This record gives sequence, structure tokens and C-alpha cells, in this order.
Amino acid sequence: MPDGDPHIHVEVNVIRADAAVRNVLASTFGLAGDLPAEVRTGCGQRVPYAMTSARPESVTCLACREHAHRQHLRFADQIVTLGGAPGATISGPEAARAAAEHRSLARRFAGGASR
Repeated sequence: MPDGDPHIHVEVNVIRADAAVRNVLASTFGLAGDLPAEVRTGCGQRVPYAMTSARPESVTCLACREHAHRQHLRFADQIVTLGGAPGATISGPEAARAAAEHRSLARRFAGGASR
């Protein structure tokens, strides 16, 4: 991490953030693994985990905001595609709702301008 970097970043795997996975494991199995001290970010840096956020309003690194915007749009498209596939575990309407949530997050990361 560059010295004195004041920015809040997003993890490179913004969709599958380690904290979210940790919370699911903890609530499902009673397991709570340690979070890493540093993580890779959407802008390619390694920063302390405490300098990251999944909330669009908290992220101040523009490159990370753009990365999260693209990732959420890509994931929304994948959800719609998979939701319409034969044998899908979620219905079309469920997939549409989930995709809409990710598109909303993408808009928030883009500052309101998104598809």
C-alpha cells in the first residue's frame, strides 16, 4: 500500500467478499475464520482490510468504484442468464430481482449513471 493512501477501496472479488463468506459460515456452521490483514483491491493494490468497504457510498478510490460497477453489472447479466436456464435453482422472477439489486449497486458505484 502506498504510504498515506487515504482512500477506501473495494476487494478485487467484490461479489464474493471474504467478510460475507465468513458471515455465512459463522451463521450456518458456527465457524468464524480470521479475516486477512491485507486484501487485493479492484485497483490492483494491497491494502489493510480495514481500508475496504462494500458500500458504494464509502468507497473513495475511483478505480475501485469503476471495478465494482463493472463487476456488479457482469454478475447481474450472469444471474439473468442462469435464472432462465433449464434446471435452474432459482426462478426467473427471483433471478430478475437479484439482477435488479446488483444493477442498483452498480449505479450507486457509478454515482447514478448506469444501465
